[in-house]
Amino acid sequence: MKIGSHLYRIGNDIVASYLVVTDEGITVIDAGLPGHWRDLTRELAVLGRALGDVKGVVLTHGDSDHIGFAERLRAATGVPVFVHSADAARAKGGDKPPASGGRMRLPGVVSFAAYAVRKGAWRTRHLTEVVPVEDGDVLDLPGSPRVIALPGHSPGSIAVHVPIADAVAVGDALTTRHVLTGNVGPQPAPFTDEPDLALNSLERLAGLEASWVLPGHGAPWRVDPGKVQAAVRARLEPRRPGS
Repeated sequence: MKIGSHLYRIGNDIVASYLVVTDEGITVIDAGLPGHWRDLTRELAVLGRALGDVKGVVLTHGDSDHIGFAERLRAATGVPVFVHSADAARAKGGDKPPASGGRMRLPGVVSFAAYAVRKGAWRTRHLTEVVPVEDGDVLDLPGSPRVIALPGHSPGSIAVHVPIADAVAVGDALTTRHVLTGNVGPQPAPFTDEPDLALNSLERLAGLEASWVLPGHGAPWRVDPGKVQAAVRARLEPRRPGS
């Protein structure tokens, strides 16, 4: 699905990955679930491009619903898979601390679980090789994506700012569709290691030149990145009686 100039989404509002498409090639941001491989190849065919046009994958963090087809793509084409050094072990299958999903609603949980099964979540292959990155790195990939550390959801969570696409991908630093409740709108993501840190990290988006904020779960959000933290904080404020 085309979002804007040079920018496409595969997947849907439950789990999504993004493609930055340029004349020099394609950068994949996050790799969703294993079954998104078919979505990737189908989107490439629509664009008249091939797997060989993909020059690299950038992971916003190392959780299983973001690394889905990354190892398959790396093994098939030899492209590098970039992840923050603090999440490299997680992307390779290392332990992660327990984190609460918080409030749940049955329809939301069922929708997420059904989609995960349909997209082969149980077949996720962890990475065997990664290229570690750090805050501030500008990667030698199509679109020249820049790494912005957003620790909280995981120690190595990052945003990926791509000026040519007028966008910043934020992974699970926030969500616009809660996978456990189905609630839509900007809000904290569930299964976050350090919720307070994750919320504070959103301040690092201020000043970025982008019109699109791209979560890993939920619809792309057209917003000034400088307004993101306040919008997510507002979602946490208790409602007044009668509101």
